[in-house]
Amino acid sequence: MDIRETLLQAAEENLKDDSYFIVDIIVKGSTGGKMKVLILLEGDEGVNIDDCADLSRAVGHRVEEDELIEQAYTLEVSSPGVDHPLTLTRQYKRNVGRGLKLQLKDGSAISGKLESVEETTIGFNKEVKEKKKVTHQLITIGFDEIEKANVLVSFK
Repeated sequence: MDIRETLLQAAEENLKDDSYFIVDIIVKGSTGGKMKVLILLEGDEGVNIDDCADLSRAVGHRVEEDELIEQAYTLEVSSPGVDHPLTLTRQYKRNVGRGLKLQLKDGSAISGKLESVEETTIGFNKEVKEKKKVTHQLITIGFDEIEKANVLVSFK
């Protein structure tokens, strides 16, 4: 098992309850240099700084106790920001009603509102620009068609 998988297991074992989940673990750095470990934590009802701190302490303790990382390292636990794309179905479900920008595998990009999430598809209210008018079209998109999905920040 590589370090990423080991850290994922340690993080998942220390989640408060089933409403929390790990989105990603990013390990940067090389042998001889300082390693940086970033754990992205999400929750069905969101996460706060205390949730991140609790998980950081638990994983840090496990790393030290089991000597999982032999070199100097930094450990950071945070929620994924808007710049981090959606990757899990649970993240999509948490963002129903919000604006998304989708990069599709065919190379096209579309923006609109996430309306629903099913097992293999999403319902998406796509913005269609016709001359000076913007209309919306409800479409179904398969997860297998999506290359990247980012939440759009709205200041309304």
